[in-house]
Amino acid sequence: MSGNGFVVRHGPHACKAQGRRTTQSMLAIFLAPVVLAATLAAPAAAQTPARAVPAAVVPAAAPVIEGRTLEGRPFSLASQRGKVVLLMFWSTGCAVCRDKMPELRQNYEGWAGKPFELVLISTDRSVQDLQSYEEIISRTVPVKQRFVQLWAGEPGYRDNIGRPAQLPAAWLIDKAGKVVERYSGRIPPEAWDRIAELL
Repeated sequence: MSGNGFVVRHGPHACKAQGRRTTQSMLAIFLAPVVLAATLAAPAAAQTPARAVPAAVVPAAAPVIEGRTLEGRPFSLASQRGKVVLLMFWSTGCAVCRDKMPELRQNYEGWAGKPFELVLISTDRSVQDLQSYEEIISRTVPVKQRFVQLWAGEPGYRDNIGRPAQLPAAWLIDKAGKVVERYSGRIPPEAWDRIAELL
């Protein structure tokens, strides 16, 4: 009889069931911290955003970039002195790079007539990949949103930077040809404010 006046009867499987409940309770006690830790860690990892942080650097000479544009015109970064230049390395196989293009084009158009130039260097292995992408762009993007592009695999191309480990990779260069900031990964919104200050 239990303390509340009810008779508690144990059937033939009561002990086994109770034993299973005891075992289950013991497992729950031991596994609870593990499950809790895993539950707390998983959302933290999933919610951690991959973001690019602008890396300010000591002002230095602008990178050397020389080559031909996709249209075949000679280009030298040194010829852009007097302009604020955003130099970006990218590839058509980089999803982040492609996603950033509409923003780049809109800002480029918005600063038309200002001393600003956007220069992109494609690191695609094949120029055909870049040309195929540009063929699509030429049918959908107005001329006023198209900027200078070079292919790093072009025979006459040269730079003193090398291939960045992560794409996109960008350098912000002031009117005097000095590197002001560098961005590794997605270009942050603050970069556009910085460009506006330099114009």
